[in-house]
Amino acid sequence: MIPTPAQPKKRYGIGAVNYHTGQTVVLIRRRKRRPEVAQLLEALLEKHPTGTVYVAWDNADTHEDDEIEAVLRGAAGRLVLLYLPTYSPWLNPIEMLWRHFRREVTHCELFPSVKALIAAAYDFFDRYNRCPWRVLSIIGSDPAEIT
Repeated sequence: MIPTPAQPKKRYGIGAVNYHTGQTVVLIRRRKRRPEVAQLLEALLEKHPTGTVYVAWDNADTHEDDEIEAVLRGAAGRLVLLYLPTYSPWLNPIEMLWRHFRREVTHCELFPSVKALIAAAYDFFDRYNRCPWRVLSIIGSDPAEIT
């Protein structure tokens, strides 16, 4: 017999990146379900209190339901959801940033605690929010070409 550890404690990153500025909004949660996705949408609206917020995302089942609809209604037209084609992560800029995050922070890394992992995750996004041009480079965005 070989002793094995208990089930690992997991945390999920739920986030969005502004394709124009490179700024990110990331939440670390115990689960990645509809209520947590609704929290992300609320955080995006809070970060951008005026104007329209466009969210391009995939067709995951966590992106549809009463919690999401409630946020949409509460945003009074300021939140527009754009659904990407199925199985097309290369069209979603945050996926490129997650890949970079895994390479830089979690790849082959054993953290002493969940708290240390969460601290490392927030540190990564805090550093990149201070240098948003690095995020723009990672996601392949050139704001000069967008306008």
